[in-house]
Amino acid sequence: MIRRNALALGILACLGTAAQAQTSYPTKPIRLLVPFAAGGTTDLIARIIAEPLGRELGQPVIVENKGGGGGSIGAAETARATPDGYNLGVATVSTTATNPAINPKIPYNVATDFTPIVNVAATPNVIAANTKLSFNDYKGMLAAIKKEPGKYSYASPGNGSIHHLMMEMFKLATQTDVVHVPYRGSGPALNDAVAGQVPLIFDNLPSALPFIKDKRLTALVVAAPQRVPAMPDVPTFKEVGLEPVNRMAYYGIVGPKGLPKPIVDKINAATYKVLQDPAIRKRIEETGSIIMADTPEAFAKQMREELAVYKDVVTRQKITLD
Repeated sequence: MIRRNALALGILACLGTAAQAQTSYPTKPIRLLVPFAAGGTTDLIARIIAEPLGRELGQPVIVENKGGGGGSIGAAETARATPDGYNLGVATVSTTATNPAINPKIPYNVATDFTPIVNVAATPNVIAANTKLSFNDYKGMLAAIKKEPGKYSYASPGNGSIHHLMMEMFKLATQTDVVHVPYRGSGPALNDAVAGQVPLIFDNLPSALPFIKDKRLTALVVAAPQRVPAMPDVPTFKEVGLEPVNRMAYYGIVGPKGLPKPIVDKINAATYKVLQDPAIRKRIEETGSIIMADTPEAFAKQMREELAVYKDVVTRQKITLD
């Protein structure tokens, strides 16, 4: 009986310590790992919210970049981290849907290796064209690529990126043949599209918008809930009859599996509060992004749905990394 009581007291003490750690969280700086190089949209969103989120939580939130493998190297590191709330990661469609859909050797399981916390923001995606092409709108592009299958090519930030698979989805829906030219990121893809090395590009709007505003690229069609104020004449995919392609790229916060609910709820609530700040909202919206600020359950559901959508595209188009 004494042994049993001692064991029970020991278990209760451990549980009490764990509960106390969760309610006092955080007691030291938090790392927010961005699974891409600095300078892209993912990094930009993370850095906009990191400082105010740290103030809200009472400890600094330090952004760290670890690129490679289409985001899989950084995402895998977050998945392997201790579930104590001090090692978080930014999850994107590329790391949790398109890359896992195309790469059977991805070093994590999206469904079981992460704890979704909050979807911070989502960005529209855009098909843009070199300004010297014979067409300058969506109808002209569609007519041209239908007339000469295989003549036109498009740049994307890489194999397995959201833009690669979204264009494959577009090709399925329109029964067209456009050649994929993968790059190592948006920067070089945009540069070659502007230079005319490749006629078309599918990219995040925040990355492409400066080139569109400077009239170095022509926006043809955008994936967004409604027309983007900065491009009022550019239709959405839904408007041109391609609603399944009208998908945005999300940027959310996840932890490793097993992250305690009190910690998840605390980070979610703090992020939500940060995203109500008009100054923070303005900075995010100026990138062309839309504030999401949803629940852990809603973000988890979205991650599952996006993975299923892109798995279907990969299967139907017989896409491989080779």
